[in-house]
Amino acid sequence: MFQAPLPDEYAALTEEQTRERILTAKRTLGGRLLVLGHHYQRDEIIEHADYRGDSFKLCKDANRHPDAKYIVFCGVHFMAESADILTPDSQTVILPNLAAGCSMADMANLFQVRSAWTQLENVVGPGKMLPITYINSAANLKAFVGERGGTVCTSTNAPKAVEWALQNAEKLIFFPDQHLGRNTGDKLGYDVEREMCLWDPFKPLGGCSPDDLKRSKFILWKGHCSVHQRFTVEQVNEARKRDPNVQVIVHPECPIEVVRLSDCAGSTEFIIKTVEQSPAGTSWAIGTEINLVNRLANENPDKKIWCLDSMICPCSTMYRIHPSFLCWALERIVEGDPANVIQVPPKTKEFARIALDRMLSLI
Repeated sequence: MFQAPLPDEYAALTEEQTRERILTAKRTLGGRLLVLGHHYQRDEIIEHADYRGDSFKLCKDANRHPDAKYIVFCGVHFMAESADILTPDSQTVILPNLAAGCSMADMANLFQVRSAWTQLENVVGPGKMLPITYINSAANLKAFVGERGGTVCTSTNAPKAVEWALQNAEKLIFFPDQHLGRNTGDKLGYDVEREMCLWDPFKPLGGCSPDDLKRSKFILWKGHCSVHQRFTVEQVNEARKRDPNVQVIVHPECPIEVVRLSDCAGSTEFIIKTVEQSPAGTSWAIGTEINLVNRLANENPDKKIWCLDSMICPCSTMYRIHPSFLCWALERIVEGDPANVIQVPPKTKEFARIALDRMLSLI
């Protein structure tokens, strides 16, 4: 999505001026406005959020305020699309910066997935598989899944989604994140080597042999999170050397070797709750986005908390939601001319809603 440059006046504002103008716009809009902030956002955005959470939690939070006319989603594009799908037409969803996308979501597009589906059906036969897309995907992919009887999943309910799919079909295609699919199957006891194969959309038949595809229960898309793929076994080992009592907790978007070596793995919300509910004095090395880790450390001073990767950068696309963009988006609403409105086409919305409703039933 193309985002035009901000008017010069916003670039000239100081941090405090920007903050005050955001607060003024929020006061002016009152209950007509709901600001949602993803956990990976910088603190200067989170302080203005009415709710903070992961993508799935924030979509549910939006549903708790049917009277809010404007939902400003401080996250990335696929999250704003999901909010538009799950909220009534009377609500307007806005993304402050259209350039805030998701590199993982971009690793699978509708053309590639349609091609993969056709090739797979030619090998394994029609009616033998179901599609599962991670919530980190475009609305048209969610619609593709809904139209074919599949489901969306989150990092929380991925095991239930996989179990449901394999109760209703011989195999599944899981996209766009290979690591979440692999870690979920491993957690459920499936053989990573024999029952899973990796589909590369840039190779004929995904780079797999027909025999591999027929044997496998999991066809995993070759996609990944650029943040979580940075975590390594060496970092886990180094954390244990640094503190023999440390507990290592990581997101299931990390490589399987890292997840297996960690003490526990789970969604962003799982990581937060686990750390917050742990006894004072405990040590945690966390494998997820740095803004979240730093916030956990600041809000839990009675615990020792650090990021597994000392050199990790923030999620670059999340970071595009700068306070200046939030200020501009809110003031456009105040002026009666909202910008960056996210509108999923009706047919796409219809089938994507089917897949998202199935996801909600599997929570």
